[in-house]
Amino acid sequence: MDVGGWLRSLGLGQYEALFRASDIDADILPELTEIDFEKLGVSLGHRKRLLRAISGLTAADTLAVPSASTAATPHDAAERRQLTVMFCDLVGSTPLSTRFDPEELREELRAYQNAVSAVVARYDGFVAKYMGDGCWPISAIRARMRTTPSGRCRPGWK
Repeated sequence: MDVGGWLRSLGLGQYEALFRASDIDADILPELTEIDFEKLGVSLGHRKRLLRAISGLTAADTLAVPSASTAATPHDAAERRQLTVMFCDLVGSTPLSTRFDPEELREELRAYQNAVSAVVARYDGFVAKYMGDGCWPISAIRARMRTTPSGRCRPGWK
């Protein structure tokens, strides 16, 4: 994003040289605060207008303009996919914690996590996060899994 052009579109082109001299570019804009603008000598009304405009920017707006060599090709274009998101928990882990010492319990939990990870990987998924005795596997719904609701849940039954 061209910060100078953005400032001009807001009617605040007079600050373009100030932004350049202060090394403020698109990736810095979301981090600026009212105090920063005050230190730069921006008037109160213009500070408010800038902050409101910055809050309306998306992450895509603040990215640098890609060069011709890094422009998205049709193969790189985003694609909407349905996902299967699940939470898995080890049943009876609390009683296990009283029967095993911490090192042994950790080994048991690691074996459980490895087993879950293997099943999820077999269905082209991954475990996004491990949380104690639970985990959060995610996988894309493939064409053959879309036919029935049971197809979407099959990794959980394993």
